Parts: sequence; C-alpha cells; structure tokens
Amino acid sequence: MTGPRRAGRALDALNLFLSDVRYGLGAYLAVYLLERHAWDEASIGVALSAGAMAGLLAQTPVGVLLDGLRAKRALVAGAAALVTAACLLIPLAPRFWPVAAAQAVSGAAAAAFPPAIAAITLGVVGPAAFARRIGRNEAFNHAGNAACNVAVGASAAFYGPGVVFWLMGAMAVGSIASVLAIPARAIDHGVARGLAHGASPDAPAQEPSGWGESLRNRPLLVFAACGALFHLANAAMLPLVGQKLSFLVPGYGTSMTAASAIAAQTVMVPIAVLAGARAEAWGRKPLLLLAFAALALRGALYTAWDHPGWLVGVQLLDGVGAGLIGALFPVVVADLTRGTGRFNAAQGAVGTAQAIGGVLSTTLAGWVAARAGYDAAFLTLSAIAAAGAALFWLAMPETRAAAPGRPAAFAATAG
Repeated sequence: MTGPRRAGRALDALNLFLSDVRYGLGAYLAVYLLERHAWDEASIGVALSAGAMAGLLAQTPVGVLLDGLRAKRALVAGAAALVTAACLLIPLAPRFWPVAAAQAVSGAAAAAFPPAIAAITLGVVGPAAFARRIGRNEAFNHAGNAACNVAVGASAAFYGPGVVFWLMGAMAVGSIASVLAIPARAIDHGVARGLAHGASPDAPAQEPSGWGESLRNRPLLVFAACGALFHLANAAMLPLVGQKLSFLVPGYGTSMTAASAIAAQTVMVPIAVLAGARAEAWGRKPLLLLAFAALALRGALYTAWDHPGWLVGVQLLDGVGAGLIGALFPVVVADLTRGTGRFNAAQGAVGTAQAIGGVLSTTLAGWVAARAGYDAAFLTLSAIAAAGAALFWLAMPETRAAAPGRPAAFAATAG
C-alpha cells in the first residue's frame, strides 16, 4: 500500500475509533449519575461544565503547540490514553469532586483531538482536497459514533449504564493503533500549519504572519462569536433529552439516550459527506446557516410532545446541525488563515470561543431546567440558536472566494 493511500486508510480508522473517545462519556455520564447515583440536574450540569472549562483553557495553547509540533501523532495517542484513563476512574469514586476532577482532565486532553486531526489531515492531503477529506473524516467519525451507540443501546438494558466505560476502553486502543499507523513522512508539517506546500515553518520566505494580523481578522472574530452561540445552544440539548428520557422511561435512560444519539449520528454521516463534497460548489455560508436553523428548530420541537419516540425523532435534526458544523469548522478556519502559518493557533482560538459556549450551555440549561422545567430550558437554547443565525447571516462573509495563495481573511476585508 502506498504512503498516501495508507495514510488515508489510517485516517479513516482513526476517525472511526476516536469517535467514542474524543467526546469522553458525554450525555451518558449525565444518565449514569442520575440513574445510578441519584445526582440532581444542577449538580450534573456543574460537573459536566468542569470538563468543558478545562477544554476551554486548553484550546488555544494546544493550537499554538500544534503549529510548531512535529509529533502530532504522539499527541493524539497520548490524549486518547489520558481521556480514557480519567473516565474509567469515575465508577471508582462517583462523588462530586472526583467526578469533576476526572472531567477536567478528560476535557483538557480531549481538546487536542479536533485541531490535531485537522492539522494531520491538512498536512497529508493539502488545501485543495481539504474540504472533501474533512467531510470523509466526519463521516467516519459519525459512523463510529453510531456503531458505539448501537452497542451501548443493545447492551445497557442487560448490563446497565456502566457498559459505556468498557466500550470506551476498547475504542481507545483502536484509536492509538490507528494514529500510529499514519506514516510520519506523509505529513507535511508546513502545510499542516497553513503555509505553502513544501515550506518549512522556519524558512525565511515562509515565516508565519504576526499575531496582530490574526487579532485584526474580523471574519475570524465573527466566526468565533457565531461558534460560541452555536455551542451555547447545542451542548446541553442531548444531556437534557437523556435526563428527560430517564424520567419518562425509568431504568432505560441509557438505552434511550443511545437511541437519540444513533438517530443523530445516522443523519450526520450523509450530511458530512454532502458538506465535504459540495462546500466548494455551494459555498460555506448557506450550509452553515442551515446548521443554525436546524438547531433552533430542534430546541423548539422538543417542547411539542413528551413521548419518547418524539424526543428521539427530533434528535435527527442534531445530525443536520452538528454534522454541518463539524465538517465545515476547520474548512472555514483554513480559508481564513491560508498562507499565514497560524491555522492551528486560529483553530485553538476559535475552539476556545466554542468551548465558552459549551461551558455556559450545560450550566445555564441545568439551572433553567431545575427552576423552570425542561421546556423552558429547550426554548432558551432555541432562542440562542436563532440569535446565532442572525449574527452569522448579517456579519459573516462567504470564505470560499479567496484568491488562490491569498488568505481569505484579507480578501474578505479588502476594499
């Protein structure tokens, strides 16, 4: 098997196996703590926010590190091992402070996954094929996530919600083996940070741009603000649905949460492929506007009916919103930083804004749900998504139209 082909197959496997590791325990932790240990919604929200807060603090430093780091494969492997170890400690001490600490460690380590995979991908395929390859990455990620949720849903009724811990361990082993299977020589580390093909980061003609240019990049700042609003509206929705299903179908919360996740992931696979295939022809902006619209509609529809089947069905819209955001986020950042050598640092900075939204989302939604009920929490999140859509529509330019070799940010702000 040739180097590029081997790297492509290894990327497929990495995204497949890492799908269960990169998000930690996610919504399953909320169900586990609620069903097995009788935690209240507010405490669950704060504990989950500890992981999001740690991820927030780690995003920008990880991005800056990746721009100069050649051991990108080792970073992914080490982060996978650390996330898994932290999560596997939770059943041993299911009290607030140990759980919050485990979430913090897991969140900080998991912050490395999205920018590192995007950087490795860009370094392997180059900017011309980046959008299509990111769509393929996301498709494998969602397919793996759906398969994991099928396994959890099928086994949780017999073995309880603790089955998620065993599955996560197995997927971590596969993730580490997959990333190490990517040939080191297949990654162009200059291209991986947004420089021209074949350029070395320390070559005089290809020095990275100054930090001031990034801070003056208005489209990048707008994109960061929109990302924060999207994650503020999105991050808490599945955990809230999982908690609500736990009350509606006692004893089957984990299985019902798995069904909700499967519904979303099944839709995300074709959506990610579509985004990667059509981002060049249709542009990034209409696809991302559709993501915001799907999120706002999803939050509103959760309040229409309390039937478990309805709640799981509405979760299909998560496949549209999250599928498009996941596939297009690194593409837009690459557009806006092309030629600057600051691709990974920009990913980290925008990721920090998104993490701020995620931190506030679970805390805000848990607080509203505890005091005003689940419907009020869902409507609050829906209104935030609508505000994000308005900001994106009015202030964000289309980034596809940058001239070849010229950073899209400068093209968008020129004149």
